[in-house]
Amino acid sequence: MIYYTIDKGFFFYLFTASSVVFFALVLNFFRSPHRRFPYDSEGLVIAPADGTVVAIEEVAENEYFHDRRLQVSIFMSVFNVHANWYPVNGVVKHVSHQKGRFQAAYLPKSSTDNERSTIVITTSYGVEVLTRQVAGALARRIVTYAQPGEQCKVDDQMGFIKFGSRVDTFLPVGTDVLVRLGQKVRANQTPIARLGKIIYR
Repeated sequence: MIYYTIDKGFFFYLFTASSVVFFALVLNFFRSPHRRFPYDSEGLVIAPADGTVVAIEEVAENEYFHDRRLQVSIFMSVFNVHANWYPVNGVVKHVSHQKGRFQAAYLPKSSTDNERSTIVITTSYGVEVLTRQVAGALARRIVTYAQPGEQCKVDDQMGFIKFGSRVDTFLPVGTDVLVRLGQKVRANQTPIARLGKIIYR
């Protein structure tokens, strides 16, 4: 019979190393970088989240608009920054929260079935843009900072979603989309659509 002996110090070092790695991952996940859009954002819709574009399609939006809208969806993996920024400048018109399921956020059904928070912003030229924070299989906590009636800018954070999740943006049909499926985008940095003309500072 063969006996194996393991120094008790091994378990201590293993536990310590695992704790350090876990702590580093938590710090990485909850990071909230300071960002500022480098151009004049008037007329542009800026990515509200870091991640990958997983949907660009015309859909029926039945929770607020009750008509057809152009949906642009960004999936955030556990490795992305999970702070969310406003996609346009304007005034917050509507904020609501719907309880729901916790399916994988990359699935199309997650937009309508999962727990979610909806924020509607009215731009200075009267266009309403809806952005929706969607919980995922791991992301079971949505934090929304938006309050109805407050002024908002693309450089302001609108909330935070913990762990893998998704943010949908609903735009008027016919809006000029500036991204493609599978493209990586950065919140507050990547224009995803154009409602008007871009002007460099």
